[in-house]
Amino acid sequence: MSEKTLNWSILGLGRFGKVHAQTLQSLPGIRLHSACNRNQAVLEQHSADLGITNTTNSAAEILADDAVDIISIVTHWQDHHQLTLAALQAGKHVFLEKPIAATASQAQELVAAAGEASGLLMVGHICRFDPRYSLARDAILAGEIGDVTTIHAKRNLPVAPANIRLGKIPPLVGDGIHDLDLAMWMLQRKPNSVIAKNVKIHDFTYPDAGWAMFDFTDTSHSHETLVVIETHWGLPESTETVIDARMEIIGTAGKIVIDCSQTGLHLETGRSHYVDTYYWPARENQSSVTLPGFGILRRELEHFGNCVRQNQQPTVVTVQEAADALQMILLAQESADNQTQITIS
Repeated sequence: MSEKTLNWSILGLGRFGKVHAQTLQSLPGIRLHSACNRNQAVLEQHSADLGITNTTNSAAEILADDAVDIISIVTHWQDHHQLTLAALQAGKHVFLEKPIAATASQAQELVAAAGEASGLLMVGHICRFDPRYSLARDAILAGEIGDVTTIHAKRNLPVAPANIRLGKIPPLVGDGIHDLDLAMWMLQRKPNSVIAKNVKIHDFTYPDAGWAMFDFTDTSHSHETLVVIETHWGLPESTETVIDARMEIIGTAGKIVIDCSQTGLHLETGRSHYVDTYYWPARENQSSVTLPGFGILRRELEHFGNCVRQNQQPTVVTVQEAADALQMILLAQESADNQTQITIS
């Protein structure tokens, strides 16, 4: 007996919404049902590239469609709260890109709403589905490097036009949240305090870089545990890496290094650069063979689809964990903005 095909719709068919759509089109048992974008020109271009004929400028129209089973919300982070509430109230299953919301109180509202909704909610903390990080976590929890003393994580990107990144979200909130979430996941606790600093280079809405140092010290241990997060979106345009991401975890009996900057595929075609082979490896012409389970975004969306089929709450990342990650990174951003250390109760 074949499984029921799940109808999946995209709210926010923009640059990353298109990546979501391409990934969904590679999943068996999933039908890319419809898509929405308020920008008609962008909607027409992406839907033509993807072969989507069912499109609209109205999110309400998609939410009212009984044929839609799952919604991907890939909009501006300031819109996450309102759209997710509306989708859950409409009885849809919701895959929500991180961050979960724009404020800690909004995030807690979504935690409460998810607890009462008939549909499932999962927040897209994609790095938890990266085997490099999950294997590192397994080694930490197994005690293979002793007690963790320091974690230094960086997630840096080449400079881009403001409409791509720095006109939309601060680096700490946009990317630093990944490494903070991973640190809390690996250490299984929240930080005690944070002190952070912004670096502004260009005249964009948000600073180009943010550094944050979190104190994760556990009073049951005899040593301190510090986590330093570096997020810089002002690397030279000529930077070869897709994303300069690296994490070094040092324990009392060993260390772990995770290097995501070297993708294993280097091209020289007028410019020298590395090509993504891990997160959403796809060519624009879609001529490449898509291997089952290949691509971390594909694995993440496939996981949520399976949760929906089995009517089981996602456990790789919970809604509360996504809310906690947002709350902590917003405190780091507050520390950077106000140039003060913040104690976390």
